[in-house]
Amino acid sequence: MTIRPQRGILDTSAVIDLGQLDPAALPHEPLITAITLAELSVGPLLASTEEQRAARLAHLQQAEADFEPLPFDAPAARAFGRVASELRASGRKPAARAYDALIAATALAHGLPLYTANPDDFDGISDLDVRVVRSATDAD
Repeated sequence: MTIRPQRGILDTSAVIDLGQLDPAALPHEPLITAITLAELSVGPLLASTEEQRAARLAHLQQAEADFEPLPFDAPAARAFGRVASELRASGRKPAARAYDALIAATALAHGLPLYTANPDDFDGISDLDVRVVRSATDAD
């Protein structure tokens, strides 16, 4: 049985799927990072249809309303150096997964687990406590 942490960071995939996730699989106090807000802010601008733009804007606005994001601060910047070097050493390019690497660095700097629907995005990052979440539609 996995103990449900008091606090934990949701990555962007978990924020997008939040309404479909089992609350018991999440920390008591879910948090997001400023990096997730940045990533969500890009979505509406890159949408190819008005319907897609509206859906992405709704995710952004909901995240802004529901969360006070953790900043990317000096401790996160120092952790990012380690994350980027570990990704490079494992053969992955940090720039290709920049948002994920910055979110992971923030989680490490705060000593918090990271909740994601895409655990492969965080392979090669040591000491990162990755918790996999799945939406109800993934369980089918």
